[in-house]
Amino acid sequence: MSSTVWWEGTEKTRVLIAPDSGCGGNKPGELLTLRHPKSENGTCFLFNNEMIQELQWFKQSYGSWFLGDYISEDGSLYMATPVDPVFILLPIFDEARMKKGEDLGKFRQLDEILFVEGYPGYQHLLSLAEKCMEIVCQTQEVGSMKFYRLDNSKVLAWLSCKVYCLKKSLPELDKNYAAQDEKQTLIDAVSIVGEYLKTEPWLKLLYDHLGLKFVDPTMKETNMENLPTANMNNMASSNSFQEKANKKPGKQTKQAKVETGSKNIRDMFSRACKKKC
Repeated sequence: MSSTVWWEGTEKTRVLIAPDSGCGGNKPGELLTLRHPKSENGTCFLFNNEMIQELQWFKQSYGSWFLGDYISEDGSLYMATPVDPVFILLPIFDEARMKKGEDLGKFRQLDEILFVEGYPGYQHLLSLAEKCMEIVCQTQEVGSMKFYRLDNSKVLAWLSCKVYCLKKSLPELDKNYAAQDEKQTLIDAVSIVGEYLKTEPWLKLLYDHLGLKFVDPTMKETNMENLPTANMNNMASSNSFQEKANKKPGKQTKQAKVETGSKNIRDMFSRACKKKC
């Protein structure tokens, strides 16, 4: 079950779709400003019923909302989608162990780890961290106190599991993945998981752990920016050749049908940054 919340912004009406707070709990959701695990920029997350949800912003080129007798010209909406809290907490636990060189770092208590200057929202995640972070941490108990230290081998095992689960699901979500070889699908799965990981050390370690050649995400983005220009040049050459062929008497060349309007499933949504909150 889900509910729709009308979110009045400073300029235009926004729509936020989130789980009904009455399902599985009686506490209202809270918007928390946390550090994004990759960029470290302040980002809004919805915390509801012990679940962290990432705000995704969706907007088509043309669209409006009909709210009773009122029409909102801005047809955008926010959707809250669950995100594994380990991704959000991983950089915080990594810093907290104060690892230097070959030293494994220190064991720390949760209240110390989750005290992040300028981000009081982490204090709301104390019970959640206690439930989920043992999967990537070593723990020690001294009396009634429990101490945590991030473990690289456990982190890589957990990340590998995430990647292979995603690799298995991608062909079911997008038929384009079903048409490519398994290694490329694995690389794509790592790339998607990598959107929540710092390049140093986790993304590079993950590529190495899976036996893949590391691809710098910044270089990939640069190549993608240059791609349309190259395609336009190829299309221009192809059109020129087509025009010459059409001039020959008695011959007609069938033009290839260009598929338009096709979108990658990953491009349909964008994260809601702190500014939109």
